[in-house]
Amino acid sequence: MKIYKVLGMMSGTSLDGLDLAYCHIWKNLNRWVFEIVKTKSIPYNEKFQSKLQEAISLPADQLLCFHNEFGTWLGEQASRFIKDSNIEVEFLASHGHTIHHQPHLGLTFQLGSGQHLANASSVKTICDFRTNDVALGGQGAPLVPIGDRILFGSYDYCLNLGGISNISFERDGNRIAFDIGVANMLLNHITRQHGLSFDMDGELARKGKLLPDMLRQLNALEYYTRPYPKSTGYEWFSKEIVPILQGNDAPMETLLHTSIHHICKQLALQVKKYAGRIDRTLLVTGGGALNGYLIEVLQSKLGDKIKVVLPPKEIIEFKEALIFALMGVLRLEEEINVLHSVTGATKDSSSGVLYLPS
Repeated sequence: MKIYKVLGMMSGTSLDGLDLAYCHIWKNLNRWVFEIVKTKSIPYNEKFQSKLQEAISLPADQLLCFHNEFGTWLGEQASRFIKDSNIEVEFLASHGHTIHHQPHLGLTFQLGSGQHLANASSVKTICDFRTNDVALGGQGAPLVPIGDRILFGSYDYCLNLGGISNISFERDGNRIAFDIGVANMLLNHITRQHGLSFDMDGELARKGKLLPDMLRQLNALEYYTRPYPKSTGYEWFSKEIVPILQGNDAPMETLLHTSIHHICKQLALQVKKYAGRIDRTLLVTGGGALNGYLIEVLQSKLGDKIKVVLPPKEIIEFKEALIFALMGVLRLEEEINVLHSVTGATKDSSSGVLYLPS
């Protein structure tokens, strides 16, 4: 029985930081199983957050220089984690950090050069999991649903609340998934305008009031009416949502309160649209699962037929890093790791690019 010892690396659009999950992954009775052995989160300071956020505006030469720099930094973090933890790692599986994502133009770009990452860590690296799917006509996103199906298939729905919210579920024998819309990206944007990294447990949002006009504007965004497959990112957020916030002098608590009601409204609409009338389970992970007020509002909007399930904190925080580790394993095994039923590509694929250290 081959046990893969993999370090999954995830940097998400919420700009919280880098998640590292050292995982053992193997097959048991022809099913993939896992153990998360050790984890670490490396928060981004305000300067680094700004640099990542503003990278979308860099000219090509500066962006590619930052691409190499960030890849080296990722490799250094991996190397330090491996050394400090005294662990044996067969390969790294890195998501990188999404800067440009415009699949309608055939374009997606994840910051963090794989070759620089491999060289800096001295470990074989698999990354760039999105490009092949986009080349096949797909959205290149979401990618996590392959892990939802393989590792968390006992739940009816898997909802991830990162910078962007996305959901996956089975329908007529196919895995369906798509980005529902904005999540922590909106909440963290508001708190950072007031010098705070985030709203702990939604305590500030709980104190706020509802702004009906702002809620109406957010709910009326055209993206929410599009059919799947669909995905979105920072470009949409900065173009469509930030202008709604600009010039609004309401207290931070009220902006957060209204935003959570918007987020939960859109989440509940999509879940209930496909749930039918029988009892369902909704596994919720990602940073938003740690926001007590958001989860409370979400459950109230879903009603009694759909039960929100919060897994152990380790799964909440590191599920995406775990699944990128799994995607790396599937790539080495030449098994499917990107589903065309999710992305809209012409076919399933085994995606990811392998880099050997020099």
